[in-house]
Amino acid sequence: MNTSSLALLGGQPVIPGRDRQFSWPPITADTASAVAAQLARSVSIYDRSGVVEDLEDSLCSYHGSAHSVLTSSGTAALHSMYAACDLGPGDEVIVPAYTFFATVTPLLHLGATPVLADCDETGSLDPMDASRRITSRTKAIVVTHMWGLPADMTRLADLADRHGLMLLEDASHAHGAAINGRKVGTFGRAAAFSMNGPKPLSAGEGGFVLTDDDETYYRVLLHGQYNKRCRNEIPTTHPLYPFAVTGMGLKLRIHPLAAAIALDQLARLDTYLDARTTMAEVMCQELGKLPGIVAPTLAQGVRASWYGLPLIYQSEELDGLPVQRLHEAILAEGCHEADRPGSTCPLNLLPLFQNPQPLLPAFSGGLSYEPGDFPVAEALWRNTIKLPVWHREEDRALIDQYIDAIGKVIANYRDLLG
Repeated sequence: MNTSSLALLGGQPVIPGRDRQFSWPPITADTASAVAAQLARSVSIYDRSGVVEDLEDSLCSYHGSAHSVLTSSGTAALHSMYAACDLGPGDEVIVPAYTFFATVTPLLHLGATPVLADCDETGSLDPMDASRRITSRTKAIVVTHMWGLPADMTRLADLADRHGLMLLEDASHAHGAAINGRKVGTFGRAAAFSMNGPKPLSAGEGGFVLTDDDETYYRVLLHGQYNKRCRNEIPTTHPLYPFAVTGMGLKLRIHPLAAAIALDQLARLDTYLDARTTMAEVMCQELGKLPGIVAPTLAQGVRASWYGLPLIYQSEELDGLPVQRLHEAILAEGCHEADRPGSTCPLNLLPLFQNPQPLLPAFSGGLSYEPGDFPVAEALWRNTIKLPVWHREEDRALIDQYIDAIGKVIANYRDLLG
């Protein structure tokens, strides 16, 4: 007869029931009113006016940037950013091996060759590995701020400057994150953000591009906005103005109702992030004490957005207990939001980056990555258990339960061996 207290082995879970434990974004009465007001006002905006103008102005003010362009998704924002930076056939672009695949897939559609580089111990692009992959054809370096933890932008910016390369940011996880007061998304030529459902700044679906560079701004507009907007904003003397009516023929603009949601959320973003920071500090402090668990640590002056809290499992500290077994036990204790990332994984493990030709026959970059090519990223991904970071004081009790549940599993890990 098994007498273990672990729920996976017949004991009682720390957190009973199957209630939903985390929901994002926070939808308030003000959010609903903003959407209703926009619904009555307009459901289609063809230029930079109304809620589109209000949100873009607010994003520029918040980040201290000259230009922002709203898009239908983060993927669309990335596509427009890369196109605006003239990345295409013959160009190599150094990208993180560990990121969500949409960081890189637009490059395939533009014909540029993504060159994957390994990550550091935080999960973000490793400047040393990136430097080893620079060639005469390298045109840009792209960095993702994984889970809202800012990457090492000082070293990456220095690397880009020394080699005369564009530095571009995928800040889709990192709205409001900062390094010494400088917002993520303002370190390079341009940055792309996602605003889909669970992102720190959410529109339900949406995205945006930030840049201080006028030429990049005009080309972002031409890539996915066209006609009224391009005719109004691109100078008539600009060499590309004759293309203002058609642009590149792509419609990537945001829906006004999504913009209304995001504008409402932006007004409270810093309040939410401050609360997340408080909760994350408690979680990291307590969970970081447990054997087998490494919690994130932030350098002085770094502010994370805490899109997620990645715990790195070290099985050697628990006699080789497999991470799958640990995760099963944590879930059984009622921690339903504890997640092992799936599609956000080392890109060399995905068929699209091993052999893209069946889906993209025109792509001639010759990708042929294989499992094992990026050992740091693969080990980190395999051993990551990601938690949400709550923002409400009333969720503090649930946070304590998560800490207790994970602690219980680790205290009884020997019951899971064999």
